[in-house]
Amino acid sequence: MEQAKALLEQEGYTCVLRCGDRTLTSRLRGVAPLLGWLDTGAVAPGFIAADKVVGRATAYLYCLLGAKEVYAAIVSDGALAVLEEAGIRVEFGERVPYIRNRAGDGMCPMEAATADSQTPEQALAAIRAKLQQLRNI
Repeated sequence: MEQAKALLEQEGYTCVLRCGDRTLTSRLRGVAPLLGWLDTGAVAPGFIAADKVVGRATAYLYCLLGAKEVYAAIVSDGALAVLEEAGIRVEFGERVPYIRNRAGDGMCPMEAATADSQTPEQALAAIRAKLQQLRNI
């Protein structure tokens, strides 16, 4: 976990995954890196993650990807509940009621889209639908 956190903080990544000697990093924002790794099958279950911001949507994606441990610099209450219910060990820097959108004037659209999701699969469908909707705006 410490190596992943150090890379996150020192190298300016938004997300770092470590499994054994293998490390995946990204500077993409939001759910983009996790969706990419999910879609390509790039991640083996049992990895450790360090992430700048973990909301409900990201938490559900970590469940689908098979995370063992997650560190979040910022974690939402909803994300913490999802990860803990899934048995994923969580460390965090700051806990917030919800993740804010990029403008800072409301809830993150992915956080809102997954608010009623009960399973990772439902959340994934909600995430993809919201992304499609945002692309069409």
